Amino acid sequence: MKVILNADVAKLGKKYEVKDVSDGHALNMLIPKGLVEVATPASLKSLESKKAAVQASQKRMEEVIVKNLKAIHGKVFEMTQKVNEKGHLFAAIHLDQVSALIKAKTQVELPATYLTVAKPIKEAGDHEVTVTVGKESATFTLKVIAE
Repeated sequence: MKVILNADVAKLGKKYEVKDVSDGHALNMLIPKGLVEVATPASLKSLESKKAAVQASQKRMEEVIVKNLKAIHGKVFEMTQKVNEKGHLFAAIHLDQVSALIKAKTQVELPATYLTVAKPIKEAGDHEVTVTVGKESATFTLKVIAE
């Protein structure tokens, strides 16, 4: 049975992809949970318009982020966290937290998917974070201060 994915499904595919799955799996698991819909000619036509709208929205968001990269490049952002006696954090800092910190400090909405770090942030000190959007990139320093 051909189906259109309404959400990312592990081991099957990403949202808006058209996949062939067994009838039983689709009817018993995927459709009742709202993860897929049956691929009819009408739904395939609406899928194309949905994809175009999502891509246009994504492109606009990336353009805004590229314009704001200059406001972030080379800056130092500070975050205070609890550490043990060796300087290790009790909980690692995730990129979602870094994204929220940037939004709070600069009003620049920066999804965590565009952020990368060389290694996980598990210690106090300076950590370099890279923002990559398309061909543009910028770096900033995240300074983790021991509480």
